Amino acid sequence: MNNILCTICMRGSSKGVPNKNIKIINGKPLLYYSLKQAIVSKLFSKIVVSTDSEKISRLSKKYGAECWFKRPKYLSTDRVAKLPVIRHALLKSEKYFKQTFNIVIDLDATSPLRTANDIKYAYKKFIKESSSNLISATPANKNPYFNQIQFKKNKYDVVIRKADMPKRRQDAPKIYDMNASIYIWKRDFLLKSNNLFTDKTSLYIMPPERSCDIDTFLDLEFVKYILTKK
Repeated sequence: MNNILCTICMRGSSKGVPNKNIKIINGKPLLYYSLKQAIVSKLFSKIVVSTDSEKISRLSKKYGAECWFKRPKYLSTDRVAKLPVIRHALLKSEKYFKQTFNIVIDLDATSPLRTANDIKYAYKKFIKESSSNLISATPANKNPYFNQIQFKKNKYDVVIRKADMPKRRQDAPKIYDMNASIYIWKRDFLLKSNNLFTDKTSLYIMPPERSCDIDTFLDLEFVKYILTKK
């Protein structure tokens, strides 16, 4: 059986919504929801939180995660990509638990509307398609072939222009937004590659109502509304 590691990476500070990972929703901090989904899925050998915050560390352990190391400063700025942070958590976990994790699944705490079933179905798709990695996404509201514009060469135009441009939105190529909810990697691919997309990348499609990633206070209010209705 595969040893599967769940990583949840949370910085103590954020610019868009300060301290968003510990914002209280329905009496629980935001981080609680992703931790609960990971536990309920019953997929993981270990669930590990990477953070530079003592408060996040304390709350994560309270709600069932392993959190024994403090993320170093060089991996805790808002300019650091997520891949190095996940790699760091993987290597720390393998050394600490004295085992190799064949698969890593990262859940973003700021995308709490996924379900435990989303995690399980994404994993099944990953295995079925023999993927190197998997990314979750949702159908995009706007399409660069049809109704997204940019200012270029002193004029406004659609982002992508072709000779046979679609006349209706329904005829445009299908476009998806990455929803920052679920990422899955084979261990070797995670450690060796900086490419997010290859010919072995799979996509797990989620509906918009489970795809909100909290970047703004409006996002936070939407998530609060949805979670209080459950």
